[in-house]
Amino acid sequence: MPIIVNLDVMMAKRKISLNELSERVDLTLSNLSILKTGKAKAIRFSTLEAICKALDCQPSDILEYVNDEKITTNR
Repeated sequence: MPIIVNLDVMMAKRKISLNELSERVDLTLSNLSILKTGKAKAIRFSTLEAICKALDCQPSDILEYVNDEKITTNR
């Protein structure tokens, strides 16, 4: 998938646990875990906004686009 989710990286930088982030953004642990592992198919802008506010970051700190051609070329 060309969209990479770096939520775990930002959580580590901010030293915040999944439980704490879940409480701050009012999202279930399971939904947050799905997002964190990159298995989510979509994210609401309101959820992205809440995560960015809680982690004091930009959406680009959490979501990254990687061109499929670069992935295939580097393997």
